[in-house]
Amino acid sequence: MDFNDNMFLMESLTNGEEKAYKFLLNKFHRKLNAYALTLVNDHSMAQDIVQNVFLKTWKNRSKLNPEFSIQSFLYKSVYNEFINSYQQNKAMMLLQQKYVESMQYVVENTDESSIERMLAIINKEIENLPNKCQQVFILSKKEGLTNIEIAEHLDVSIKTVEAQISKAYKILKEKLKDNYNMMLFLLFSMPEKQTF
Repeated sequence: MDFNDNMFLMESLTNGEEKAYKFLLNKFHRKLNAYALTLVNDHSMAQDIVQNVFLKTWKNRSKLNPEFSIQSFLYKSVYNEFINSYQQNKAMMLLQQKYVESMQYVVENTDESSIERMLAIINKEIENLPNKCQQVFILSKKEGLTNIEIAEHLDVSIKTVEAQISKAYKILKEKLKDNYNMMLFLLFSMPEKQTF
């Protein structure tokens, strides 16, 4: 049983084999979650989108076409699910198409070892940030606190928080150069146990 073979995987899913579905979850959940995050920039919403895609894929498995790439199907499904969510919630910000496409390319074409390597590089640079700068940056980007929450937590002004975050981005941009955007994207798209 080689589920890495697209046609075999698709046929196994169509036949309702749960092992094939588990393989699908293990292989694509993380990447699809990262992709969904580029669209909505909200962890819980991204998880909801991906969960809906997997549930609908399983529910409608009999309609899957073995000739089609399961990976392409899943990415398109995430995008369609995002559009549906967006139409239901007009307040959600739709990112520019070029950015969405470039982030999809990153997710689809970055292998696990490259991701781990990039995470190690950026984590090292974050560890090298000045103490206060590092503390504010982690609270903002890893913990997801707002600037007001960080200011209250650290007993500093909001302007101080904003200045420290800007400083962190400036330092990281200088250190990471061309890979800056992709590395930050990968870092904050990974499950928390993978970061810091």
